[in-house]
Amino acid sequence: MEKFISRVLFSKRKINRIVKKLANKITADYKDKNPVLVGMLKGCNPFISDLVKKLDFPLEISYMIASSYKGTTSTGSVDIKLETDISLEGRNVIIIEDIIDTGTTLSNIKKILSKSRPLSVELCTLLDKPSKRITTVDVKYIGAYINDYFVIGYGLDYNQKYRNLPYIGIISPEYI
Repeated sequence: MEKFISRVLFSKRKINRIVKKLANKITADYKDKNPVLVGMLKGCNPFISDLVKKLDFPLEISYMIASSYKGTTSTGSVDIKLETDISLEGRNVIIIEDIIDTGTTLSNIKKILSKSRPLSVELCTLLDKPSKRITTVDVKYIGAYINDYFVIGYGLDYNQKYRNLPYIGIISPEYI
């Protein structure tokens, strides 16, 4: 274990089981619906990559970049840097996120995407931290719930670092 990790929360093996469970649920719900998966960059990259390999139906993938964090703190506002490049009108959309914390970003993204007149917009997250929620957001697919830890690895970062760890761990306070 790296010196900047105080504890590993999810091993590579555990993450794989979580992703497989989510893929099974999504496949059951969307098998004949040709959805658009909208990945929230940059954190979703490992998650969406592993997830789509386990989905057994036709789909399209698009990405958005939006953030509301600086360091370990939510700014309270959402900055959108990249929007989807696929028409969502009349489509089923699944937003893929690495972690939902305050709910601010996903609540705003869901509203923005709904303006494109999709059939549906659902949320899928690898991790959910409901204790930090300040905005109501309905999440249909949740991989795992976590307590109020600042986690890194498997796409999750601290100031753009540590995304490449193959597991998810709690960052040691002295590295923040």
